[in-house]
Amino acid sequence: MMTEIHEPRLFPDDAAVRHVGEGLVGCALRREEWTHEAHLAATCWLILERPDILPERELPDLIRRFNESVGGVNSDSEGYHETITQCFIRAVRLYLARTDPALPLVEKVNGLLASEEGRREWPNCFYDPKTLFSVEARRAWVEPDLGEMPSL
Repeated sequence: MMTEIHEPRLFPDDAAVRHVGEGLVGCALRREEWTHEAHLAATCWLILERPDILPERELPDLIRRFNESVGGVNSDSEGYHETITQCFIRAVRLYLARTDPALPLVEKVNGLLASEEGRREWPNCFYDPKTLFSVEARRAWVEPDLGEMPSL
């Protein structure tokens, strides 16, 4: 099966990354700003600059609330997806663990977006599409069925 590779849309500066993170938390983004790249940038920002928020626990509700704030729904077929979210939180943590802490925020985010872990297709390394896009995986964490995900 061929998987289309998407070129990441990079961020111009730290302010653009913070705009996405703060916009998620405050439900202040436009719907079209909430892209794959924005999800990862917001997760990076939360981990690096908001130690009061634990992404594994709090990001799900932040995303659900944001989706609803822009007229979206969180259902069995659209909106928030638990397994994909938790998978990418792990991806962000893995990437940041091997990244120079002295780098500016935007360099960390853009480096992540250009990395294997930052590719929107990354979960396909660990999940059969039928499993990943099941209602069960959307509602709750489902263990990978194609291979073990790396951990810290």
